[in-house]
Amino acid sequence: MGNLVKTGVLLAALTVLLVLIGGALGGQHGMLLAFGLAMVMNLGSYWFSDKIVLSMYGAKPVDEAQAPGLYRIVRTLATRAGIPMPRVYIIAEETPNAFATGRNPQHAAVAVTEGILRVMSEEELEGVLAHELSHVQNRDTLIMAIAATLAGAITYLAHMAQWAMIFGGGRRDSDEEGGGGGVIGGILMIVLAPLAATLIQLAVSRSREFQADASGARMAGQPWGLAKALEKLEMASKVAPMPATPATAHLFIVNPLTGSGIATLFSTHPPIAERVARLRAMASSQAR
Repeated sequence: MGNLVKTGVLLAALTVLLVLIGGALGGQHGMLLAFGLAMVMNLGSYWFSDKIVLSMYGAKPVDEAQAPGLYRIVRTLATRAGIPMPRVYIIAEETPNAFATGRNPQHAAVAVTEGILRVMSEEELEGVLAHELSHVQNRDTLIMAIAATLAGAITYLAHMAQWAMIFGGGRRDSDEEGGGGGVIGGILMIVLAPLAATLIQLAVSRSREFQADASGARMAGQPWGLAKALEKLEMASKVAPMPATPATAHLFIVNPLTGSGIATLFSTHPPIAERVARLRAMASSQAR
């Protein structure tokens, strides 16, 4: 429940940021417009996010006859989780990775790359798929789609506000009355709002990844498969990064994009070492 409350607060903060930057762009009317935009984009994420991302990566649906082993593991885990059997997809990509998508358990899909099917043992693949089905069970697929959409909208409005100020738009009257305070406030909003939105989105994503690791380990029956899979996935992603877009990186079980140093501060995923350490601690507590 703590994670759920935290996620709700972070999503509310994103919505407030969107409304505030709308106000910086167009006053009260801008705030109303931004709020309306947030509602429209959230509805769009609710209905279409799964179709968009599956299409982006050329994911192809498979049935039990085409991928019997994969299908069997997904069906067993879905039964344990008490959720409907999700649609199963394979992506023609050698870099091992996987993601889940869909607005709810009744409209969910899980996609894996051809590479992950080649390099994972059955125990490791079960751990990966349990993690992804935990996202479905916890409705993280919808939560993270909404967070990414709101963060994108904030960045887009900030760029609009930037151009409006450059070309003399914005709220000149209030700027004149405020002695330049309005201009400074507007500049701060334009610069800081997208950064804050990104950090909030990352906090949502990282929180949900830790939760899915824990619930996925319980679903699989043991944490070791997922822990070993994460270590393999980290090495593979460093050797051969997957051609993915930053807007969808949060969906994958490990970040498909490369980065080191300060770039890791803006990663959609917690450090693999920390995730593995938590899973090992979980295994140790179970063994007692």
